[in-house]
Amino acid sequence: MAIQREDYHKVLITKTTTVHPRAHPHEARVIQLSNLDRKCPLLMYLVFFYRSPPPHQRLSAGSLFSSLKMGLEDTLSAWYPAAGRLFLSPANGKLDLVCTNSGALLVEAATRLKISELGDLSQYNDFYEHLIFRPPLSSSFSDMPLVVAQVTKFGCGGYAVGVGTNHSLFDGLANYNFMNAWASKTVGKEDEAVELVEPVHERGRLLVGRGQIDKNLSRPGGREKMTRVTAVDHLYLLIKQAVSMERMDPDGKKLQGDHKFSEVGSASHEQFVLRTFSLRSSMVGKLKSKATRGWSGTSCSSFEVVAAHLWKRDLDPMARMEEISGGMKKGKARTKALGIPKDRTVCLQFAVDTRTRMDPPLPKEFTGNAYVLSSISCTTGELERESLAIIIEKIKEAKQAVTNDYVGAYLEALEAPQGVLPPLPELTMVSDWTRTPYHKVDFGLGDAVYVSPLASPFQQVAYFMQSPIDGGGIDVRIGLLQKHVPAFSHYFLGML
Repeated sequence: MAIQREDYHKVLITKTTTVHPRAHPHEARVIQLSNLDRKCPLLMYLVFFYRSPPPHQRLSAGSLFSSLKMGLEDTLSAWYPAAGRLFLSPANGKLDLVCTNSGALLVEAATRLKISELGDLSQYNDFYEHLIFRPPLSSSFSDMPLVVAQVTKFGCGGYAVGVGTNHSLFDGLANYNFMNAWASKTVGKEDEAVELVEPVHERGRLLVGRGQIDKNLSRPGGREKMTRVTAVDHLYLLIKQAVSMERMDPDGKKLQGDHKFSEVGSASHEQFVLRTFSLRSSMVGKLKSKATRGWSGTSCSSFEVVAAHLWKRDLDPMARMEEISGGMKKGKARTKALGIPKDRTVCLQFAVDTRTRMDPPLPKEFTGNAYVLSSISCTTGELERESLAIIIEKIKEAKQAVTNDYVGAYLEALEAPQGVLPPLPELTMVSDWTRTPYHKVDFGLGDAVYVSPLASPFQQVAYFMQSPIDGGGIDVRIGLLQKHVPAFSHYFLGML
C-alpha cells in the first residue's frame, strides 16, 4: 500500500521513559565547568541510520528499545554527569553541573516511511527533525535533560537512533567515547576494534577564575608577557573590519557612519542550507599530490589539505558568482555586494584538541570540552596567490602554537562577556571529525548506513567526517547560503 502524502512526515511516539543510572553513588556532587564547557550549553544532535537486519536477526522495536534502555542505565553509572542537570552557581552566577541522577530521556517511535524514500542520507532532510526528540522548553533550564535519544522504526524494518547530548557535557571526542560505551553495554560485549575508556569528569586544570587572571596581570610585566590568543585576535580584527565597512541601503546607496556590532551580518535575512560534499579518497590523494609536488616540507594530513583547499575555494562562490549564474543582472548585483575585495582580511579557524598539548597532558579519558580554536589569517589577494603547500604549513604552525600557555590564555579570554558571533563571510571555520567514525557505533544493528549531524548554532562551520563507504574519503558538511551552493560545488569539487 502506497504511503499517503499526508503520512510522509508522521512519526508516532509510542513510549517515553526517563533512564536513571543503575548505580548512583555520586548524587548531589557538583562538577565545576570550565569556560570551554560554558560556551555552548545546548543539545547537539546526531541521527544514526541502520538498515533492516537479516530476517534471522530481526529485532522488534520493543526489544531494541529495551536493550538501549538497559545499556544506557549501565553507561550512566560511569558517565554519571550525563544524568545530572545544569544550574547557575549562586557563588558566581556561572553555569555548573550537579549530579542529581535525574536521568536521560529515551523515546520510542515509528513511521511508515522507508529509509530508501529519504534519498541520499548524507544530504540533510527536514524529515530528520522528526527522528530526534526535543524536550519542551521549561521555565528553568535546570529541568532540561542533558541526554535525549529517540529510536524510530521505519516501515522497511530499518531504524534511526537520534541522540542529543548537551555540549557542556562533552566535546566531540568525549561524545564519541560515550556513544561507544553505550553501544557496548547495549549489545553486552566489547568491540575489539573500539577502545573503551574509563571516563574522567573533573575539569581540573581547565578551570580558571577571575582571581587567577588578576594574579597573572599583577606580576611584573604580566600584561606584556601574556600569551596572545591568535584566534581571538583574528576574530577581533574581522569584527572591527566588518563594523568599519561601508553601509548600503536597499537601493545600493552609501549610508553615513559605521555599523554597530549588533548590525553586523543582519543585512541579509537569507537562511543557511546544509549541504554535504563528498571527497572520494582518490580526490584527497590528488589534493595531497598537488600540495606536496616539489615541496620539501613534512607530510600533510587529510584534514590539513582539505581545510586548505576549502579555505581557498570558500571565497570563490562570492567572488565569481556571475560565472555560474550566466551573468544574470541580479546575480552580478549580489556578487558585487558579497564579493570579498583583495585587500580584505580573511581568516581560517579550526579546533585543536588540547589533551596532549597541556603540560602535563590531560588524561585521554577526559570527558569535558578540551578543544580550543587556532587561526591563520591573510588578505584575500594573498590567499589567492598562496599555494596549498604554504597554507598547509601555516595550518601546521598554528597547531603547534597551541601550547599550555596558549590554552591558559584562551581560557582567561573566555572570562570576558561573550556575545553572539554574527555571520562573517571572511571567516571560514572547520571542525575535524575524521578521528571519530560515528558510523562504526553498533547498537546491535551493525554499522550505521550514515550518521548525520543536525544543524548546529554555527551553521557556517564545516564538519569533516569519515566517509562510511570509502576508506580515506571525507564528507564535508557545511552551511551555505542557497545562492552560493552551485558556485561552491563547482569550485570545491569541479577542480578535482
